Amino acid sequence: MLPALEGYAAALLGSLDASARADVARELASLQRAILSQPQLRGVLADTSLTGVARGAVVEELLHSRVSPTTRRLAVYASTHAPAQEVSPAIGELAQRALVHHETGVYEHQVLGLLAARRRVGGFADAVLSDVATDEFSLVQDELFAWARVIDDNLELRRLLLDRDAPLADRLGLVDRLLAGRVNPATLSLARYVVEGGRPRDVVGTLDFLVDYVARAHDWRVARVHAAMPLDDSAQNDLRESLRGLTGAPVDLQVVLQPELLSGVVVEVGDLRLDASMRGRLAALHDVVAGGHFYESALSEND
Repeated sequence: MLPALEGYAAALLGSLDASARADVARELASLQRAILSQPQLRGVLADTSLTGVARGAVVEELLHSRVSPTTRRLAVYASTHAPAQEVSPAIGELAQRALVHHETGVYEHQVLGLLAARRRVGGFADAVLSDVATDEFSLVQDELFAWARVIDDNLELRRLLLDRDAPLADRLGLVDRLLAGRVNPATLSLARYVVEGGRPRDVVGTLDFLVDYVARAHDWRVARVHAAMPLDDSAQNDLRESLRGLTGAPVDLQVVLQPELLSGVVVEVGDLRLDASMRGRLAALHDVVAGGHFYESALSEND
């Protein structure tokens, strides 16, 4: 199973009771059978020309109101993050993992190398942070950083947490005793999973990785919108839905008025910049004319 998907599934399945996990396993198995039995659907999900977000949107539309929210979220995440040819196997692996978790009460983790284990923790963070308000991200980031420094500065604490031979329950209990009730619930959940899903000797390194990961996740949850004119509620809702489809996650808008754009908007979310302003169009036209392309096109039409 892909490391990020394994972490994401650990977060969602771990939040369910046994009955709900059994339902998710059954629904995922049904979905896999549907994909295998319908060539058109299988072809769409295996189409390498589609982006992961587009595949996720297809699965979101297919499953809307047909399965539980957890099943839908798992299937959409798998479709978005797995390579096109691996979407169907990934959903099958999810179904098997949910069934085993239901039958044994234990979520088994693969043994992974350092970087893959960090990606697994990142997948877990994707699930946890999807339910966190954007104005809490900075707090979670600061608390994770502070917890990493506490471990780094305390030799005895570091020895206990990094002891891979110590029972997992004891190490998680230590995290609970030191952090429960003192930090944001999301911070506690992430700190626990660093111990459970990360490499035992990389607790501090994985916490520092998470600090940066939360910062990047926040950037993709906040869209900075530069608008020539005020946007009414309808326009803002349409923009949110479009950006949700583009990024695969809910997006908050920060709107700044810039009349000099003449009309339209410029949107910055994460490292993506979308220029749909009149000023941007005029600048693009200027580049075409300045480069001689306009005249070349006109001459070609007259030949």
